[in-house]
Amino acid sequence: MTDDGRQNGFTLAELLMAMVITSIILGAVATLAYAMGVANDAGNDTTYKQAQVRYATLRISELIRNCRLIFSGTTEGLGIWRADNNGNGQVDANEVVFLSKGSGGNCLRFIEFSGASLPVYSDLTAIIPYLFSAVPNRTTNLIPECSNVQFVPDVSPPWTRSVSVFFDLQEGGITHRYQIKATLRAWAGHLLNEAGLLVSGDDDEN
Repeated sequence: MTDDGRQNGFTLAELLMAMVITSIILGAVATLAYAMGVANDAGNDTTYKQAQVRYATLRISELIRNCRLIFSGTTEGLGIWRADNNGNGQVDANEVVFLSKGSGGNCLRFIEFSGASLPVYSDLTAIIPYLFSAVPNRTTNLIPECSNVQFVPDVSPPWTRSVSVFFDLQEGGITHRYQIKATLRAWAGHLLNEAGLLVSGDDDEN
């Protein structure tokens, strides 16, 4: 007790002031923690998306640089003759990759096909419809959540010698526009006639 008989302690006004100050401090700490969490999430999202872009750039660039022909183009993607594995000068099912943007232009993926051979088509535009209707396929997602995907060849298939792939990708709440460009190193144009039809090493196919 004090000399005048009163007990030491906080008045109601002092307690209220202390509670207000404590609330302000706790609010500031919570806000800072939330901001740090958001920034961390945004950083993680950007890191993940950048890894996707690097992977897609590597896979698409290697595919196009080393392929034999970009033999068809549809509203959903490009038909690519990856390699003539058996050396027969014809496009077999397991040699084809379809670089797809999906029906809404909102993804970037490879579709590969199984099977040893295809019916012989001189008209290369018939190959992709046949593959999707009759041959099992396997999908590899490169960038599953992008938008506004566009494939821009220098000239129409099968005369294409280089391709630019454009797409938008949202990273940390900001949309970025990307471009992947690649040029064929060993274009198999000698297998085409003047009409752009695939021919064999000996004579024209039907």
